[in-house]
Amino acid sequence: MDRELYGREAVFQDSGLAARLVGLSPYRYARTAYEHGDDPPVTVFTGGRGMGKTALLKQIRNAYKAATPLALLDCAHIEPPADHGPGWNPLTGALAELAVQLAPRVLAAKPVQFPRLSLGLVAVASISWSQEDDERARRDLQRLGPVLATVDAAKGAAANWVTKVLTKLAAKFAEATAPMAGLLAEATVETVLEEVFGRFQQKAEGWYGSYRNAGGRGKAGLQQLAMDFEQGGRRRREAEDFLVGALVEDLVRAFTGLANRGARRGRPVLLLDNAHEQLGRRLIEPILRARADGRRDRVVVIAASRVRDHDGIRHAARLRLPETAHRAPCPRGPDVTSGILAVELPPLSPAQTQSAFDRFDPAGRTPAELARAVHRLTGGRPLGVVLLGRAAGEVPAARKPSLTPGALLDLTVELREDSAPVPVAPTLLEELLPRLRHGPFAVLAAAHDEESARLLARTRLRGESLEGDTALRVRDLLRAEDWPEGPEHFVADPLLRALLLHRLRFEDGEGYATWRAVHETLHRHYASGPVPYRLHQELALGRTDDAVTHLRLTFPDADVLGWLGRLRFIASAPYPRDRGRTGPDARRAIALGQEPGDPPPTAFDDDTVELHLSLRRLLHAVWLLTDPLALPDEDVTDKLAHELRQLSGRHRTGNSPLWDAATHWPRDIRAWRGLSLPPGTENGV
Repeated sequence: MDRELYGREAVFQDSGLAARLVGLSPYRYARTAYEHGDDPPVTVFTGGRGMGKTALLKQIRNAYKAATPLALLDCAHIEPPADHGPGWNPLTGALAELAVQLAPRVLAAKPVQFPRLSLGLVAVASISWSQEDDERARRDLQRLGPVLATVDAAKGAAANWVTKVLTKLAAKFAEATAPMAGLLAEATVETVLEEVFGRFQQKAEGWYGSYRNAGGRGKAGLQQLAMDFEQGGRRRREAEDFLVGALVEDLVRAFTGLANRGARRGRPVLLLDNAHEQLGRRLIEPILRARADGRRDRVVVIAASRVRDHDGIRHAARLRLPETAHRAPCPRGPDVTSGILAVELPPLSPAQTQSAFDRFDPAGRTPAELARAVHRLTGGRPLGVVLLGRAAGEVPAARKPSLTPGALLDLTVELREDSAPVPVAPTLLEELLPRLRHGPFAVLAAAHDEESARLLARTRLRGESLEGDTALRVRDLLRAEDWPEGPEHFVADPLLRALLLHRLRFEDGEGYATWRAVHETLHRHYASGPVPYRLHQELALGRTDDAVTHLRLTFPDADVLGWLGRLRFIASAPYPRDRGRTGPDARRAIALGQEPGDPPPTAFDDDTVELHLSLRRLLHAVWLLTDPLALPDEDVTDKLAHELRQLSGRHRTGNSPLWDAATHWPRDIRAWRGLSLPPGTENGV
């Protein structure tokens, strides 16, 4: 492979999913049996931001671009040409781009021609032309030059045919007794057929005879197509669907004609990124409907969708990527979307994350647990794993042993040799939330739920939106991006929340004014509310005494599981760390009893002082060991178990849950699970 894609071997093995769809092994181009015969499914890779969908499509392109006609299109980024007419829209622009990419010669097979698509695009381009503005017609026709060049490279690239089309149009304007769009389309098509198409290519016109009201006459079909496109609404949709069919038909003829028999291997490939967008569905759905009606086009469509569950894939066959390594069944049902195979991209495993880190740090100078800690932070999201692994690999050797996930976020990373290094956290955040202002998201990442997020929006984000509640708008944006939701955090994904809180902490320099203001706002909000929420905010502000006092005062209560749950929640607060700090984490010394912190109140007796100090050590141990930006620490883990066992002996009625926590919480930590409650519960919850 030309780049490393960890955990994606099921696609790129010699008999993997791509080979069985295309009919050729990647890179080597050995013939491979087609799994689905002449009816390949539309394959859609699903997964959220940063799950490697785009990288996977690019890898498929690189693996097959020399072997078979292939095009890669991002359905979320179709740039409109300057000053285009109404004959251009994202779909017609996409079809033109696909044709240009699919056309070049591959493996000694002649280039693919697109006469049918060219005629259709020429017809719809003519709908806005007028006698007074022939410059518009000239620009639109020249813009179609690359597509027409697939029919005849010499003539399509020349300009003389444009002049002849304009001359013929001038004569037609004087006879405007029929709908103008139809007249212009007829004149334009006739001239293009005469000036650009050869004798055999002119037969492509006949394909439009099957269009609505054409009665088998190709020119009549093209006229009707132009008028339908101009009308808009449902009629335009019909015209657009037919244009998609024209692209597919040209590909079919390139692979099935007598002149091509035996010359081509494999199948043509359409790669559509962000296919959940409207454009992606407008390209895919006509193909699915034609296939449901029995048409066998042999075109391999491989797409990527950030949204796992939308109407366009409601009846798809669903598999996880590893399940497709040797077989990927896709039984057809009555619904057209049953022709889709939806393949979920799983996160990287801890072993695959370690492999990524080993690649960037082959000498193994980073901490042994760093890769596993990054896996916990990122959830195995490939984008985060690779970027943080690259950052770790670029750190000078002397600094590598002190790296933590939090320290990696503070670094810069060189992504390209010809550009300056970029900051890790903002770069990663921009990839996960592209084209959005991150400030409101960062403020709301401190919230626990929708209620506290709306409070922050009212108090800290006044004037941010004139269209309603900022918190609800941000919530809807996160849902639209398919980010997970959870009960304890308004931004539930650990990596996204960590990046947003990093921005909140460091956006205004070393004063941390925004961080303090946001958490003080939440602290005041919870002043008369649930105590654990208020204490959670105190820890985020660097104040721990009230939390220790609360844990001491409530320790004798009979509800020990509730007490453990409050401890766990309070200690889940983000740590107010300083950027670039080196040396051991400040929480470590307090957890180990090496630094007592502020002295307990002088009025305490010895037993109360001992309990107070024990709970301070326990709180800091849990805070450190469950922090996704920190590394685990065996000494602190052992100390955690010791403190819980000691507390078990002190409690009059609830010693069993405390003893169980002393046994199971260290196991949870060493297994990289959340602290289980009740202790020992499966899956750490």
